[in-house]
Amino acid sequence: MSQSFTFRFDDREVDCRTGWTIGAALTAAGVRSWRSTRRGHRPRGLFCGIGVCFDCLVTVNGQPSVRACLAEAAPGDDVRSQEGTGRDDLDR
Repeated sequence: MSQSFTFRFDDREVDCRTGWTIGAALTAAGVRSWRSTRRGHRPRGLFCGIGVCFDCLVTVNGQPSVRACLAEAAPGDDVRSQEGTGRDDLDR
C-alpha cells in the first residue's frame, strides 16, 4: 500500500501518494492548468504526459521550469504556478 503525504501548490495543500508525479497529483486534485504562456498568457497543464512538450512546467522549491509530468512529488515540496519560462529575464 502506498503512503500518502501532502505538498503545497500555490496557496493550498495537495494530497499525493508515494511515486506520483507532481502532474498526477495536481490532476487528481482537480487542477487542470498551472502554467501560462509568456505570449498571450494562455493556460497550460498536462498535454503529452511524457516530458516532450514542456506545457506542464512548474516551479518546485524555487527551481523554475520543472516538468510536472516527470518530477516525482515529495513531502513538503513547495510547487508554484509558473508564467512563461519562470525567469523574468527571459519573459520580457
